[in-house]
Amino acid sequence: MNELEEKLIMVLYECNQHKKMINNAYEHLKTFLPLDKDKYTHFSLEQVGFIDQFLFRFSKLQDTMGEKLFGTMLFLLGEDFSKKPFIDMLNRLEKLELLNRQEWIDLRTTRNNVAHEYSFNVDELVDSLNDIFQVKDKLLFFYATFYAYCKEKFEFIKNSEVLK
Repeated sequence: MNELEEKLIMVLYECNQHKKMINNAYEHLKTFLPLDKDKYTHFSLEQVGFIDQFLFRFSKLQDTMGEKLFGTMLFLLGEDFSKKPFIDMLNRLEKLELLNRQEWIDLRTTRNNVAHEYSFNVDELVDSLNDIFQVKDKLLFFYATFYAYCKEKFEFIKNSEVLK
């Protein structure tokens, strides 16, 4: 196995860990969703911790996919996007039917809105949190699509002990 193949395995492993933690946090919060101001202001520190965990892991999964997974996978397919704009990579991934470019951009916007929303306006914060909880499945769907694609295209992924 070469260095780039090992890198892809490690990136997928990292994404799997983020996915597990997203799902764990969501399991602890789902009975409270959708949030409202009253629920949010009465959360325990532990419940707020699960929100933080969810937000952190959602951001990390999206970042890891965008910064590591997309480029590494494409490079292994013989396509180098290292010196091209990110939008070109998204366009290529859309042509491969791995994602919808606009949906990916919208996910990023939703994530950025909540990342900057620790304001004094609890209503805006709650709205942003509800937005990101609603798009969780979309991000996880994109990741599942990439993971399945990598397993289909790369024998070393199927045989990886790290990813079992």
